Amino acid sequence: MREITLQRFTLSIIIAAALMLFLPVIMNTFVLTPLLIYGMLGMSLGLIWGFGGILCFGQAAFFGLGAYAYAISAINIGESTIPMLIAVMVPAIFAAVLGAMMFYGRLGDVYLGVITLVVTLIFFKFMNSTAGPDYVIGTARLGGFNGIPGFQTLNIPGLPDDYIYGDSLYYVTFVLLVVAYWLVNWLLQSPFGRVAVAIRENEQRVSLMGYDIRARKTILFAIGGAIAGLAGALFANWAEIVTPGLFSLSQTAEIIIWCIVGGLGTRLGPILGAAGLAYLKFLLGQQAFIDNTIIMGLILVLFVLFLPKGLIPAIESVWKLSVGKRRRCHPSRRRKGRAITNG
Repeated sequence: MREITLQRFTLSIIIAAALMLFLPVIMNTFVLTPLLIYGMLGMSLGLIWGFGGILCFGQAAFFGLGAYAYAISAINIGESTIPMLIAVMVPAIFAAVLGAMMFYGRLGDVYLGVITLVVTLIFFKFMNSTAGPDYVIGTARLGGFNGIPGFQTLNIPGLPDDYIYGDSLYYVTFVLLVVAYWLVNWLLQSPFGRVAVAIRENEQRVSLMGYDIRARKTILFAIGGAIAGLAGALFANWAEIVTPGLFSLSQTAEIIIWCIVGGLGTRLGPILGAAGLAYLKFLLGQQAFIDNTIIMGLILVLFVLFLPKGLIPAIESVWKLSVGKRRRCHPSRRRKGRAITNG
């Protein structure tokens, strides 16, 4: 079993390295980098919702919180290593506190969705109202709807003047996405991950087996918040500005659409759904004839009606069906070949 896992890990690393080197040949790294960041953001919700069964409308809140935490700490510290850690820790701690209040409060799924949505909208409204000079954290002004520009971007640890941008930022983002993916994969294959999936399937039965459901949900929620915060920090380094739009309702809705289209309950589905739809949005943004929101809404309706499980499960079903047909056809071909040989 370990040999099979090691082989899969090695094969996936080879494929990831090949993709990392091949994608810049067909597309600009300035466009590829946000696609990878959105893929990481989609994976964070895919972990919470697809495997934990927690419908969260607050991934945009964790995403924006990570971006703002990085920008504010980078301005005050002047170097990117510690701000990157802060950008991961702040959303993780906030998600842990929020999750503990919701899960230990025994709130239903509907209330969980409402509360996380309200928290996101509160961040959006608050950040838009911080335009005055009184809204300062250290030496960093929040800037209101104008956001925070001009902060220290990603640099080599210990060398604040050696910036990581352009192609280098793309490679760093790709590596971090692969690392995050394999950490999520390891988590889901661990006893903790298997219990989390069991909670999604039958919460009452798992509770009767003696597991603390609320604590495990809180931990899973915090991990999802940490991944979203890392994505937010990377986005801040790519855009070189953070604005309240990161907390917007449209951003929240898009993350959910990414997961539905890619396929809930799969590891690659939310990543591919996020990257694919984000690239489609980029292409649609180059024209003014059709509104982006109409296309996104139409895609969501079509997938809910015709591919409710998402793209990756549909591809897997077609692949299994084709493999099954080939296996059924092979014995007859062999018999025909033997008959011809005997004749």
